[in-house]
Amino acid sequence: MPQTPTPPTDVGRYAYDAVDRTFLKQRVEQFRDQVQRRISGALSEDEFKPLRLMNGLYLQLHAYMLRVAIPYGILSAGQMRTLAYIARRYDRDYGHFTTRQNIQFNWIKLEDTPDILSILADAEMHAIQTSGNCIRNVTSDQFAGAARDEVLDPRVHAEILRQWSTLHPEFTFLPRKFKIAISGSAQDRVAARFHDIGLLARKGDNGRAVFEVYVGGGLGRTPVIGVKLRNDLPEEDLIAYLEAVLRVYNAYGRRDNIYKARIKILVQALGLDAFRDEVNAEFMAMDRSRYRLQPEVVEAIRARFASPVFEDASTASAQLAEQIKADPDFASWVGTNTHPHQQDGYCSVTISCKPAGGIPGDVTSAQMDLLANLADQYSFGELRITHLQNVVLGHVRKDGLLALWQVLTANGLGTANVGMITDIIACPGLDYCALANARSIPIAQKLSQRFSSAALQHEIGALRLNISGCINACGHHHAGHIGILGVDKRGEEAFQITLGGNAGEDASIGQIIGSAMSEDETVDAIARIVDTYLVQRKPGERFIETCRRLGAAPFKDAAYATA
Repeated sequence: MPQTPTPPTDVGRYAYDAVDRTFLKQRVEQFRDQVQRRISGALSEDEFKPLRLMNGLYLQLHAYMLRVAIPYGILSAGQMRTLAYIARRYDRDYGHFTTRQNIQFNWIKLEDTPDILSILADAEMHAIQTSGNCIRNVTSDQFAGAARDEVLDPRVHAEILRQWSTLHPEFTFLPRKFKIAISGSAQDRVAARFHDIGLLARKGDNGRAVFEVYVGGGLGRTPVIGVKLRNDLPEEDLIAYLEAVLRVYNAYGRRDNIYKARIKILVQALGLDAFRDEVNAEFMAMDRSRYRLQPEVVEAIRARFASPVFEDASTASAQLAEQIKADPDFASWVGTNTHPHQQDGYCSVTISCKPAGGIPGDVTSAQMDLLANLADQYSFGELRITHLQNVVLGHVRKDGLLALWQVLTANGLGTANVGMITDIIACPGLDYCALANARSIPIAQKLSQRFSSAALQHEIGALRLNISGCINACGHHHAGHIGILGVDKRGEEAFQITLGGNAGEDASIGQIIGSAMSEDETVDAIARIVDTYLVQRKPGERFIETCRRLGAAPFKDAAYATA
């Protein structure tokens, strides 16, 4: 029998109070009644659909899928154990981490859903607003509260946005789904320019943090790079200004055409200046005192996040340096899978969920339990899920990295490929999704195997490869240096290749280079594209830089070359 999960811990995570817990339990019982009425036939599927979507429950090709929220990607070790328990007890022993820092369970029975939501509520988790035309899970920097280049801890403001947006009476039925991302650094680690609203923190003229506000970004059928709406939004006006943006969108966004309902279409139709004028008019007309974020309110939220108590690790860096010299494989992993930390002697560790031949983002229950144990042992019981479908331990002593890597390697989680060609983003595709045209998983596995050589990956260097099973772009193919889009070609699965996408500060949209090919042809074509890069690049030039310098022509010629 599966063991009952242990209670969650609080380090790095917003601690719920009695009001939060009562609300979640009430919500579960409401949905339990709705499920019972659906099973009895008192509710038709058409009547039940909006109710289940408000609780994160989708009807996919073969079963129900439950999407569980992981607000701004933060999990305690206890919460990860809860997810492992659900995977064992109610699914097929695994879960799938998504590009919105959520987790999906793909084989859920309708009658089990209320019990699952009750277990989640006990762990201070839920599935609210992981679906529907509402403000979805607010995503954030996976190194939040730890990154050396951080201006502010974005978890605090992400939590404020979560509280503001959850069951907001005016924004529960928007023209279309709405996605917000926030980074505590001016370096864009959240793909801010591909969100409906993207927020990047930077230091203002007076030394206080302000936010750059981007609006109207998105992927899908009409990929658009967001435009800067405001350069210097102060913290106290964060909620008021976002409320103004959402009010304008709610009033003017199209509801007559699902393909033109996103805010990106509205911004394009009005033009940036006219859209900004509408937002500013709404902003100025509001009673901003009702929305102003007072410093004491922000500090009260911040206090609900328990901070780690760091030990003296003054000798840890020197010890790590010696270990790196002694083991080149370990050195390679440290080079690709760690990130600079605010605290001397510590770093953040990205654990790759992309082993050679693996399914991007899929993690078994045993691996979840292992990750929880490692979080307890090495990172104050806290984990982060990234929008790149990996897992981060935020606060690891450098002299503990070797032992951590050895355990990860022994359990299939020690792959040194973060940011490399096999660190693939992929949606579940036609294996599960009713909207997909092609399967994303098999081609991701073949490409992962094709480029599995560590030496080859390091020779190639930084390269982002993203795969979507349909034009909805859940795999963010437009933002990949190389993107793959599944299409239906005369009743057969086929794939188009895009080149030149990027999700960072210099955001760009990948362009289709030619006609769709079969799965195996696409794998071979990408191998030839990479070979062309290795021949044509200048010293120190990354793939995206070579692609921009040369244009698509030489890569297209290579992709469609015949023997």
